[in-house]
Amino acid sequence: MGTNRTKPENYLVWAILTTILCCLPTGVAAIVYANKVDTLWNAGNYTEAEEAAKNAKMWVFISVGLGIVASIIGFFCGLFGALI
Repeated sequence: MGTNRTKPENYLVWAILTTILCCLPTGVAAIVYANKVDTLWNAGNYTEAEEAAKNAKMWVFISVGLGIVASIIGFFCGLFGALI
């Protein structure tokens, strides 16, 4: 009863890095979904594992985006604060 599907990437490393470096709340969501991937895959829930991997990837990208936006806002606030 083998399957010819390949196990999806769980993005756990990226989720941890974005939690530490970018945005804590969305990074935690990425970690939660990333942790589900292997468990669901090993239980035979392939569709749910692929969905969890897709959600983990989405939350990683959201974390990176929010981290970039926060860095830009912080830069300009610091710049304008120094000018005043």
